[in-house]
Amino acid sequence: MRHYFLKLSFLVLTACSISAYAEVMSKEAIPEKVMQHLNKKHPKASDISAETTKHFGQDVIEVRLKENNVSAMDIYRANGNYHVSGINIAADDLMFASSRENLKKVFPEYSIKEAFLIVNPNGVGEEFDVTLESGGKQWDVSIDKAGNVEKKEIN
Repeated sequence: MRHYFLKLSFLVLTACSISAYAEVMSKEAIPEKVMQHLNKKHPKASDISAETTKHFGQDVIEVRLKENNVSAMDIYRANGNYHVSGINIAADDLMFASSRENLKKVFPEYSIKEAFLIVNPNGVGEEFDVTLESGGKQWDVSIDKAGNVEKKEIN
C-alpha cells in the first residue's frame, strides 16, 4: 500500500513539473505591444500562437507563427519589448552532439519535427527549442547551452 502511494505521489509531482513551465496564451491575450511589433515585422503572419516561458533564465513571451508557409519564432520580454528571434534550423545538422545524446536518454526513439536556435542577445550562450515526436506524442523540448534537456512538455 505504501508503494502505491509513493508511486502515485511521484506521478502527480511529475505531471505538475511538466505542465508548470509554460502557459499557453490565446491570441487575444497576447499583449498589445507585442502584437504591434509582430504586425510590423511579420505583416503576412498566420497561425500565431504564444506562451509564457523562460529563456536564458528570463521570463519571456515566445511567439510562434508562419509567414509565407515558413515557421518563425520571436521572443519578447515580459514587459512586451522585443528580445530575440529564433532561427529555424535543420536540427540534426546544427545541434550539439551532447544535445542529441541527451535527447536519446530522455526519448530513446524520437523524430524532430521543428527546431529553433535561440542565441542569447545579452552575451554568450545558445539554446534550442525543439518540437519532436516520441511514443506517439508530440513534445516541446528546451535544450540549454550545455546540451541538457531543460524542459519537456506534451504539446
